[in-house]
Amino acid sequence: MKARLIAVGERAPSWVAEGFGEYQKRLSHWLPFELIEIAPGIRGKGRDAVRAQADEGQRVIAALPKNATVVLLDGRGRNHSSEALAQRLEAWRHQGRDLAFLIGGPEGHSPEVAAKADESWSIGALTLPHMLVRLIVAEQLYRAASLLANHPYHRA
Repeated sequence: MKARLIAVGERAPSWVAEGFGEYQKRLSHWLPFELIEIAPGIRGKGRDAVRAQADEGQRVIAALPKNATVVLLDGRGRNHSSEALAQRLEAWRHQGRDLAFLIGGPEGHSPEVAAKADESWSIGALTLPHMLVRLIVAEQLYRAASLLANHPYHRA
């Protein structure tokens, strides 16, 4: 099983890229984890945000691996404790399908992308910068995998 984080937005700040890379490396022997960056739609004065969201959505859908379990990152999604996320990760492993975690653009996910989702995951009620969400997802997946492996990283 492999996992992808498909995220709208390019050129993460160095501190995000470094942190993501660290957790990606740590996670690699339990769950290969790849970041796919999607170019954001064009926004600005006189531009249609709905069109930008639709354009992003088309690129996100094109990046989805075939037959993957698709997990939308969305504030209205299901909250998980770290232990519950570890149980979800174990269930995903038993499905034997690749995973695709999706982070949308400023307006969120297009309806076409939302329709592809098997489930939605909320990392909390706070509104967070989407670049920071990348880092949080990587860390939480590492924490979940370490829980399943009885690794001492998680000491709740």
